[in-house]
Amino acid sequence: MGQFKGVVAATITPFTPEGKFNEKAFIKIMESNIKAGVDGFWVSGGTGESVLLTEEEVNRTSEISVGLCKGKAKSIIHVGTLTTAASVRMARVAARAGADAIACVPPFFYGPSEQAIIEHYKAVADAAGDLPFFVYNQPRYTQVEFTAPMLDRIKKAVPQIVGVKHSAPDFNNTRRFKAIGLDVFTGSGSLFLSCLAAGGVGVVDGPLTVSPELWINAYRAYQKGNMAEAQKWQDKANVLIDLAAKYGMQATCKALCDVKYGVECREPRRPILPLSREQKKELVSAAEKAGVLGVGGGV
Repeated sequence: MGQFKGVVAATITPFTPEGKFNEKAFIKIMESNIKAGVDGFWVSGGTGESVLLTEEEVNRTSEISVGLCKGKAKSIIHVGTLTTAASVRMARVAARAGADAIACVPPFFYGPSEQAIIEHYKAVADAAGDLPFFVYNQPRYTQVEFTAPMLDRIKKAVPQIVGVKHSAPDFNNTRRFKAIGLDVFTGSGSLFLSCLAAGGVGVVDGPLTVSPELWINAYRAYQKGNMAEAQKWQDKANVLIDLAAKYGMQATCKALCDVKYGVECREPRRPILPLSREQKKELVSAAEKAGVLGVGGGV
């Protein structure tokens, strides 16, 4: 097992009323997550609205998060975007800032060949020097699904690749990716314990940012061999996962972070639709009723 494991929160990107990056809210949420005991952060990924941010905004989230994480948690900066040139530039910024790793979706929209993905990843990985590189397997949005044989070939061409965030439907690939020497994080918060049992190393998901304690408690119980306790916390965490599925990942995480941390995150950036006032009320009420906001330590 490598240096990356455990509970990794996929950050949101809060905005000000004017629609700019809300650095104060971002810092408060990250500091609260670190205090709760997260093992790391996946910065400016899908939950963070990465493809809707400007290059400067991604770079700023990178610099802030790296500074906050130093000696406390791992910082994995997602630099995937539409062009190789932009991803290369952002990878350089992440490396200069002192990130622990970078992550990248494959190039999308034009249906890239395997060789195109290799060339893209080579350029991005080389821009970050010897930083560990995580492949983001998210076919729902990229239309590219990595298989183990495909990733094995890509890994041979891009030796910086150490792991994968697996957010694709075929759960069997967890063990297959592990078999080719990759650290596997599930991108589905409801599959955390299943991923660990299949040989994965942890979880990366957006709802963790809201109440990381749920997954931290599950992880600690799992490590102690207390499976009944671990499952109890996983079941509770699944409530947040289901709420995000019902109301939308970005909008759900932002609305609940507003309540949990007393910050202003505002709405997701268009074209993601905002929640109505009634939907927000329903969402917060459901989360409070389930007891998944004011969560304390467990094991």
